[in-house]
Amino acid sequence: MKNARWLALVAALAAGPALQGCLPVAAVGMGAAFTAANDRRTPGTQIDDEGVELRAGNRIADRFGGKVHVNVTSYNRNVLLTGEVANESIKGEVEKIVAGLGNVRGITNEIAVAGTSALSSRANDSYLTSKVKARFVDANYFNPFHVKVVTENSTVYLIGIVTEQEAKLATDIARTTGGVRKVVRLFDFCTPNDDICRPAPPKAGDNKVPSNQ
Repeated sequence: MKNARWLALVAALAAGPALQGCLPVAAVGMGAAFTAANDRRTPGTQIDDEGVELRAGNRIADRFGGKVHVNVTSYNRNVLLTGEVANESIKGEVEKIVAGLGNVRGITNEIAVAGTSALSSRANDSYLTSKVKARFVDANYFNPFHVKVVTENSTVYLIGIVTEQEAKLATDIARTTGGVRKVVRLFDFCTPNDDICRPAPPKAGDNKVPSNQ
C-alpha cells in the first residue's frame, strides 16, 4: 500500500506540467483526482481558481496576443501574476483585467517590465519548480500538495493554506535548493486546531532541512 501511495504521489506531482502535453487521459485523471483529494481548498474554490486562470489567460491573450508573457496562478482566490511586459501601463492593464473577473480576493502583481524571457530561462524555472517539489517529497515533513510552487526568473513563490510550522519548513527547503535566487511566501495561514489544517505530528529530527541538492 505504501508503494502504491508513493507511485500515486509521483504521478500526481508530474500531472501539472503534463496537462499541457500529451499524457494519457487515464494518467492525467488519476493525477488530478489525487491532487484534488489532498487539497485544503474546497472543491468549489478549486473550480473557481481554475476558472480565474483560464478566463484571465484568455482575456490577456485576446488583448495583447504574443506581445506579453504573463502567467496567472490563482490559489484560494488569490492571484499571482508573473512574467514580463513592455511597460508599466501594460502591467497595470493586465492587473485590471484580472481584477474585473470576479471571484478574486487579492492580486500580487510580480510582472517584470522587461524583455520577454528566453525559452532556456523558462525551462530552468520549470526545472527548479520540479526540484523544490521533489525535495518536499524527500523531506516528508508535510503533505507536498499543501504547498504550490511557482518559479519565475529563478524566484520561487510558495503558495498554499498552511500552518506556521509548515510554512517555515517549506521556506527553508526552497531557500536551500540549488539555483533558487529568492523565495517569496504567499501563504494563507491556519492553525493545527482548525478543521482545514490537521498536519501529522513531526517525527524526531523533522526540524532539520535536507542537504542542498
